[in-house]
Amino acid sequence: MTGLSAETFAQLHQVSTATLTTQLFRRGLRNAFVQGVRPLSPQRHRLIGPAFTLRYIPAREDVDAYGAQPDPNALQREAIEAVPPGHVLVMDCRCDARAASAGDIYVTRLQARGAAGIVSDGGIRDSATVAQSGFPVFCAGPSAPTNRVLHHAADYGRPVGCGGVAVYPGDIIVGDADGVAVIPRAMVEDVARDAAEQEELEAFIQLRVARGDPLPGLYPVNEKTRAAYEAWRRANSVAGT
Repeated sequence: MTGLSAETFAQLHQVSTATLTTQLFRRGLRNAFVQGVRPLSPQRHRLIGPAFTLRYIPAREDVDAYGAQPDPNALQREAIEAVPPGHVLVMDCRCDARAASAGDIYVTRLQARGAAGIVSDGGIRDSATVAQSGFPVFCAGPSAPTNRVLHHAADYGRPVGCGGVAVYPGDIIVGDADGVAVIPRAMVEDVARDAAEQEELEAFIQLRVARGDPLPGLYPVNEKTRAAYEAWRRANSVAGT
């Protein structure tokens, strides 16, 4: 349901957001890492999937009061029921974590529907339960107050800003222990391929650094190091067959 080829998905699964943001920087994208967002559970930090977006605006007391009608939460629940399997719910909370953007019931519903995870630049309530759920959640931190204290769901399925990054529906979201990278859908195959190649080269560089080689000519690589890397790569390819 992600629309990604098996090869691209596998490549994204093995590379870091550090490598991905380097590849995006090489392509002119400087602002592709969601700021202030980290995995809620260190054990559930791998996340890959297309973005499904939900935007909040500031709550207003007459609209978002307790018991208000029409139900201020209706659009939020509608969005949760619309997230396709394999997609990541990306919530724009204006980088305000003083109130929750979701809690354990909404997270459980997304998990049951086959969503890939959540990215929110707001807070998450019931954080201990959510962290133990096995569902990847990236957020600005735990926050107990209900969303309507600060957030009003305005629309979904449109471009949003999350952690200072523009996120368009269908952009590919990749999360790891460092945080979340956003890859424009049109370039994800090239970025994933080049990121996998970069990490293989860096594995060789790590070996050389660990044995005591100096950085000049090694990182970044010069022609001599590149030739040594290609020989190492061929040798390892033969050994693996």
